[in-house]
Amino acid sequence: MNEDKRWFHTLGSRLSKKVLARIEETLGMIRLEQQAERLAGELSHGQKQLLEIGMLLMQEPRLLLLDEPAAGMSDQETAQLAELLNLLRGKCSMVVVEHDMEFVAALSGSEGKVTVMADGSVISEGTLGQVKRDEVVIESYLGR
Repeated sequence: MNEDKRWFHTLGSRLSKKVLARIEETLGMIRLEQQAERLAGELSHGQKQLLEIGMLLMQEPRLLLLDEPAAGMSDQETAQLAELLNLLRGKCSMVVVEHDMEFVAALSGSEGKVTVMADGSVISEGTLGQVKRDEVVIESYLGR
């Protein structure tokens, strides 16, 4: 979708059928189609997070940088977010910073790459299972 997204053009533009279809597709992808007529301020915290990701997806990014996207979400919202991010695999690259290891496991699967950092330095890389067994990671995060 090669729409002119500069602010001045956007200010006076009307939504084309193509853009409206893309909005509907994105609302379906983020599972907010039932909330389409509600104001963003009326949405739950998790729904707002999904809306923000949907807004980014409308820009067709090549890279998503997500800093603790599951923070403050219910278990159901966190599972829905993991499902969405897994659905985006191959459509854009993602860097996710997260401390919730269950969420990381839902994203990385058994073969996904996980990087563990402490004090701005990489201390371990590998699958989630590998980094969980890494003595440096254990010592850094458990203080042994």
